Amino acid sequence: MRWLVGWSSTAAGAAGIGTAGAVGYDGETVHPVGSQLLWGDPDPLWAVGDWRPDEVRVVHADAQHRIAVLGICGATDEELRRGLFTARGGAVRHLTTWPGSYTAVVQAGRRITVCGDLAGARPVFHTPWAGGTAYATAALPLADLVEANLDFTHLAALLAAPDVPAALRDTTPYDGVRRIPPGHALVLRAGAREVAGYEPVASLAVAAPPADPDRAVDAVRDTLVEAVRTRLAAPRHVPDLDPGPVPGMGPAERRAARGMPVPGIGADLSGGPASGTLALLAAGLPGRPGTLLGHGTGAGERLLAVTFNDLAVTGREAELERAGALAANPRLHHVVVTGAEETLPYADLDGPLTDEPGPSLVVAARHRARLAAGSADHFTGHGARQVLDAHPARLADLLVDRRRRHLVRPVAALARADGSVLVPARVYGAARRLARTPYRAGLEVLAERLMRRRFDEPRGAVGASLAALAWARPGPAARWLTGEALAEVSVLLQAEADRSGTGAQRPGDYRARAALARHAADLRVLEQAAEIRSQRLHAPFLDNQVVRACRDLPEALRVQPGARAAILRTVLEGAGVTDLPPGWGAPSHASTTAAARAGLRAAADPLLDLFATPLLADAGLVEARVVRKAVRSAAAGEPLPLDGLADLISLELWLRRLLARRGTCWTGTPTRSRAVPSGIQPRRSALTPGA
Repeated sequence: MRWLVGWSSTAAGAAGIGTAGAVGYDGETVHPVGSQLLWGDPDPLWAVGDWRPDEVRVVHADAQHRIAVLGICGATDEELRRGLFTARGGAVRHLTTWPGSYTAVVQAGRRITVCGDLAGARPVFHTPWAGGTAYATAALPLADLVEANLDFTHLAALLAAPDVPAALRDTTPYDGVRRIPPGHALVLRAGAREVAGYEPVASLAVAAPPADPDRAVDAVRDTLVEAVRTRLAAPRHVPDLDPGPVPGMGPAERRAARGMPVPGIGADLSGGPASGTLALLAAGLPGRPGTLLGHGTGAGERLLAVTFNDLAVTGREAELERAGALAANPRLHHVVVTGAEETLPYADLDGPLTDEPGPSLVVAARHRARLAAGSADHFTGHGARQVLDAHPARLADLLVDRRRRHLVRPVAALARADGSVLVPARVYGAARRLARTPYRAGLEVLAERLMRRRFDEPRGAVGASLAALAWARPGPAARWLTGEALAEVSVLLQAEADRSGTGAQRPGDYRARAALARHAADLRVLEQAAEIRSQRLHAPFLDNQVVRACRDLPEALRVQPGARAAILRTVLEGAGVTDLPPGWGAPSHASTTAAARAGLRAAADPLLDLFATPLLADAGLVEARVVRKAVRSAAAGEPLPLDGLADLISLELWLRRLLARRGTCWTGTPTRSRAVPSGIQPRRSALTPGA
């Protein structure tokens, strides 16, 4: 795991700073394990982990003004210097407009600005410490630093309402460690904290004129091409191209045996049109996209395209055939990774401790098997669905703008899928109710549903769309939580509703941003859980500039059936790729669901053992017998929400890994050096008198 961490002291606290950036604490000096100091006292900043040399840049204007950029950033040093001078006056947004995926930290005197991203894939955390503020791009190191305990209210909200920002607020699994929201920056002035937004949010009060569809799609194409080009142009430093002799193995086999990727650029070719788009863009742009000659596939300058063929799941023949047709591109070298029962979800529940929990923990081994065959820099299409597709709640936004005619095609498509003539009236009625419902009322409805345990599972595409036409709804795991945990989240939501007032956000835009933030957070967990040594995963659809361009797409365009595939097809045509196989862009949800059900069925016994004495039950969040019954029922084929079970199982796995952890992220810390106590004690609810 790679992260940066810094500290902003008060004037009084500066006297406790040690030498070489080590921070004084009760007579001790502490600094991160495995770190490199980017700048020193009185407000030091470190980069921690296996950062490549080209991923860490520091540009100085003078001793008091400097900027650090960590990650892939397309700005030149001169552009960084100009950005630094502009930021001295307090401007922030321009620091987030360079192509790539990065975190920018600006120091101007005693003012420090740390910019988060728009999606939430590169978050920023902070916590009070020693009279000032410590900040980092990971939460666990800060929890180690302040010896934080677990925040059980946050864990309950993570299961009861994971898509509702008002339930999660700015908390993390660690008590006292806070997260800045996407689209915000952390501003520190001599230790004092401020969280400032730098991106405008769509409001009901001021409706922006609809953008021209052609220009909006052109902007998506330009930013996406620039995001790919920035990664191709970055120097690719991959240590240990030949990891040493092993009898009977060539360089590629030796790297694979040691868990090291092939040098060069690769991409997923299967998994949907987004990953295929990135593969074709990377292969078609000028440069050296593929593996180095003589290392890996022997493919010369071709891009390494990986297709995952899961033999344990049927019904993927058409997708594999399309991947094979795309691989006929002479600049692609196609590698098919064969999956079997051991790569199903839940098959391998061992793995590293991640910064936070996430449902992708149950599929990390499956992704690791695919990524192990990839290149040192590997493109993925994660995030495309969230930034390009229309959340069903956007239908309400169209009604707010009095553009009813644009509802005709999406509603007609739902009617054809359901086969009922009543669908248009039901969908229109639900969209109209949402358009007329204030945000505060939406939170109050969710609070009541949790308190009364009302969990109606939607059926089919129409049912899912109708259920999504709301400000907020329970998470899929909420049905298995205890009444105490649900009541606690319900009270929290009611309090947030009282503080929020009427609210002026657009419901569709609000729900789409929340869905993107949750997906980006889980992708971050997946990157850590499925990490391959010396490999970097690139998700250009989550870059700030790509997210901005996608948000400018007219709602009337994105709500149309097949809009994502049509937009990506236009992007490829603009880049000169026109020969796409028939059926390209077809959705591929069925195989994912089939794999999850097959994996749950095969791993039923280990999962039942996992919940024999679960930590979640010790925390008062679930009852063990209830979860075991749900696992048996789902394995037997009952139509239970599988994503809810994934949430429960992944959180239990994360808790066990956290409690089994030894050591700390810091040197010189006091003897109690872990983020949580050695066990989880039964807790008293915030609703209990005297708690």
